[in-house]
Amino acid sequence: MQLVIVESPAKAKTIEKYLGKDYRVLASYGHIRDLPPKDGSVRPDEAFAMDWEVYADKRNKDQVKAIVDAAKTADRLILATDPDREGEAISWHVRELLKNRKALPKDVERVTFNAITKQAVTDAMKAPRALDTDLIDAYLARRALDYLFGFTLSPVLWRKLPGAKSAGRVQSVALRLIVEREREIESFRAQEYWSVVAKLVQDGTAFDARLVTFDGKKLDKLALGDKGAADTAKAAVEASRFTVEEVETKPLKRNPAPPFTTSTLQQEAARKLGFSASHTMRCAQNLYEAGAITYMRTDGVQMDGSAISACRKAITERFDGHFLPEKPRHYTTKAKNAQEAHEAIRPTDFTRDHAGSGDEARLYDLIFKRAMASQMAAASLERTTVTLRDPTGRHELRATGQVVKFSGFLAVYEEGRDQKDDDEAEGLLPLIRKGDSPHKQGVDATQHFTQPPPRFAEASLVKRMEELGIGRPSTYASTIQTLRDRGYVRMEKNRFFAEDSGRLLTAFLERFFERYVAFDFTAGMEDELDDVSGGRAEWKALLEAFWRDFKPKSDEVMERQPSEVTEALDEFLDAYLFPANADGTDPRLCPKCGKGRLALRGGRFGAFIGCSAYPECTFRRKFGQPGDDGAGDDVSMGIDPATGLEVERKVGRFGPYIQLGEGKDAKRASIPKDLPEFDLEWALKLLSLPREVGTHPESGAMITASIGRYGPYLAHDGKYAKLSSTRDVFETGMNAAVTLLADAANRKGGGARAKAEPIKTLGAHPTSGGEMRVLPGRFGPYVTDGTTNATIPKDIEPADLTEQQAIELIDARVAKGPSTKKKAARKPAAKKAPAKKAAAAKADGDKPAAKKPAAKKPAAKKTAAKKPAAAKKTAETAD
Repeated sequence: MQLVIVESPAKAKTIEKYLGKDYRVLASYGHIRDLPPKDGSVRPDEAFAMDWEVYADKRNKDQVKAIVDAAKTADRLILATDPDREGEAISWHVRELLKNRKALPKDVERVTFNAITKQAVTDAMKAPRALDTDLIDAYLARRALDYLFGFTLSPVLWRKLPGAKSAGRVQSVALRLIVEREREIESFRAQEYWSVVAKLVQDGTAFDARLVTFDGKKLDKLALGDKGAADTAKAAVEASRFTVEEVETKPLKRNPAPPFTTSTLQQEAARKLGFSASHTMRCAQNLYEAGAITYMRTDGVQMDGSAISACRKAITERFDGHFLPEKPRHYTTKAKNAQEAHEAIRPTDFTRDHAGSGDEARLYDLIFKRAMASQMAAASLERTTVTLRDPTGRHELRATGQVVKFSGFLAVYEEGRDQKDDDEAEGLLPLIRKGDSPHKQGVDATQHFTQPPPRFAEASLVKRMEELGIGRPSTYASTIQTLRDRGYVRMEKNRFFAEDSGRLLTAFLERFFERYVAFDFTAGMEDELDDVSGGRAEWKALLEAFWRDFKPKSDEVMERQPSEVTEALDEFLDAYLFPANADGTDPRLCPKCGKGRLALRGGRFGAFIGCSAYPECTFRRKFGQPGDDGAGDDVSMGIDPATGLEVERKVGRFGPYIQLGEGKDAKRASIPKDLPEFDLEWALKLLSLPREVGTHPESGAMITASIGRYGPYLAHDGKYAKLSSTRDVFETGMNAAVTLLADAANRKGGGARAKAEPIKTLGAHPTSGGEMRVLPGRFGPYVTDGTTNATIPKDIEPADLTEQQAIELIDARVAKGPSTKKKAARKPAAKKAPAKKAAAAKADGDKPAAKKPAAKKPAAKKTAAKKPAAAKKTAETAD
């Protein structure tokens, strides 16, 4: 028997069909071992010796046992993992594990293929090779580097930067890009400018012409800087008759873009399909394992000769001869490491128009069209520029238009762009000749403002990282996800915003570890790692050079007092935290006591701005609120006229809030984020909630509006309806409220406790036969087959869950057996729920929750705390 090892079960099933009965194909489920997450897993003093530990989860342990048992009876071991550095590393780990378990067959070979097709797999089996030691060395160097960076720097952060979590070699630099863009936006000052455009008509066709020369002077973008100048120019255009002086026509050619690389696929899928980088890679992985596309982690842009021939044949079958260039197009890669520059991402079969379903089908369509377009003829365009002047020759208008004479590759595909310039909007022009005087319908003077650089979207961030040489395209998705998981950035409208914790971490690294978050250093490190994988450098020498400088630097920072670190950051961030006041007053002067000076402070829950007169003055302001905007703790907003009590704005652990009165009887309310301005009037409105909208015309019960844990809502007779904004809480009238509550009831099947709508519906489970559905749950999304519920891991988007993943999650949950502890814990909660608290919870818009049983949670925690210890005892170590 010949044992073949691949990464995934889907890949294993497909390949086993191709190879026949003499082969057994098993999946490793990715990496089977890793460095234990503890100090000493990499030992620089012992020539960078490393300890490896088998992943402790049950599925991995069961799979490792299956591989070991199969290897003991196998005549030959064939390692057929992916054709890149990570694939080589997985094969190496499997070989080393089997060697340590004394289960390694005599004959061990490595095969690679760029596509999971019968031809590619059988050809690969005929050309086995040994494991590539250079790629393995590059993996070891990269893994050790990331470990040493993270495990050396993280303790420094925990002790010297309150609230910081951890830092990584590549993600810290990616975070710096996002933070620097945020700084550019904040320092940007918009400039006003105006454009003057004449609305012209020629032979019944309307077109626009922009004023480009006024009073003999050429106008740049900002030349007309105010309304007065614009109105003067507009009046001059209105008063003049313009004649066509020049008609210039230029032929243009546009060539197609090359087939996708990992990076360009992520960028284009983000632009055209709205996919995140991680979702794109999941869909591409499934398409690859189904044999629909070639390997999706690649820097290469070239296509195999046979694929080019197949592509050209498909073009001739779909289009006439003009769409096929005389010679095949050949693209060259910019990747420095030839061993990792594989073929571009393309379909394995150009006669196959569709593959997969849902998002996978959409991604396949994108890959198919891009690959086909790359071998098609150039597009022919014609650009026309028309210049019109008044009789004096001192005023000039210009109109531009573009016509596609031959579509070429544009008939199939056009590459997207992140941004378009203002002047790129070119429409069709009428037939126009020198000497014509188009009819003027009107003249518009339009105000504009210069715009700051846009925040990064996933596509533009990936593009920028690739331009700088930071990381590698195959790691971009995980790098971006790590930044989001750690709370350093957030996404709003598909754009990255730097969180306070991310800004503070970046400032700390720039101040104390400047070299290691420098773009050129990180890019240079990637080049050195490429030299290792190319056999041009020795991996331990690379690690020694890094460690020789990095360890003393981290030791030096660790010896500093936390107050010294805070003072240095206070100085470093001075311009951001304390921008100059418009009236020239000291921006560091405390707005509460008027005597103390504001400075950066470190606290249990992170950094904040405090007054030097503490404890006499208790002014506080969140780190992310620069300037004196009244956002500090204990800042008075005024007096409530109804009660005569002071209303204060404070900052707590969970953000800003308002408080009326003092002590136990004080009334408090969180400050919503969607209010553009916040004053005493808004504070009193929030403190007055819930608001009574009126009695329902059918039930006679009161309808109330309020803000709860999940945002603004309406409540009526135990039923709820969401509101879209804080303003709606105070502005929604009776008619609108009744309609919203009715719509919510219809969506939920007439009751607040009705079954939730499935996020996604999958096929039947192969064992239970029940339909698998992805549903939202109280404790997070889960997948169910009607009998078993399985929680969906946080790193998987519920809408992205594949059928295979659903089966694996449900099977893993069944293998664990029924959980009786949770059911037992719920019984006391139902008995002891105080009626008053349940009613109060209802009024606040959330489902009633009994709080007294929460006192029993510590006991549950003790049980839970034992689990890691038990898991540790059973964890297996190798070497």
